[in-house]
Amino acid sequence: MSRSIQYKIVFAGPVGAGKTRAIRSLSDIDVVSTEADASDEVRKIKRTTTVAMDYGVMRLGNGDQVRLYGAPGQKRFDFMWEILTENALGLVLLIKANVADPVAELREYLEAFRPLIDRTAVVVGVTHTDKGHAMVRHLLINEMQRQGIPACVMDADARSRPDVAMLVKTLLFSIDPFAGAAEPVAGKLLAGSAI
Repeated sequence: MSRSIQYKIVFAGPVGAGKTRAIRSLSDIDVVSTEADASDEVRKIKRTTTVAMDYGVMRLGNGDQVRLYGAPGQKRFDFMWEILTENALGLVLLIKANVADPVAELREYLEAFRPLIDRTAVVVGVTHTDKGHAMVRHLLINEMQRQGIPACVMDADARSRPDVAMLVKTLLFSIDPFAGAAEPVAGKLLAGSAI
């Protein structure tokens, strides 16, 4: 009997970008969430905030699992970022289009997660596009190119399973941690995937 393989993908981004919602959109289990009432300036954005992590599981048709971890968006909980990224296959970074300076937010998270990005890959999902500027995606692409990071940026509604699944698929297609192996991880995951 073969043993199932478990993969890990981390979702990160600022408060309110849609990390918890994105994981809920994909997870095949009830999401474990560490939401608490916001007690600082975050209260102006939303009533609750993630203080440790969100956790969900996407089950693949072949029995393998993709574990989905959502990092807290507030800098005061950044000690969790390094813990959550350990052994991660890649990063889905969500950036809100409707903030004053989305490029500054992108820079902040690219810097914080650069060790993971350099080791694996990142895909950026631009959320809240209905309230944002049409040029945000292009500005983010330019910033990633300026930093020498492959620019994989797309609009995404965190409430939409197809949108979030496309982010994950794009991430998987952009990584190959077993270069030279007969069957790259992305191919194995996508072959057994229902996404």
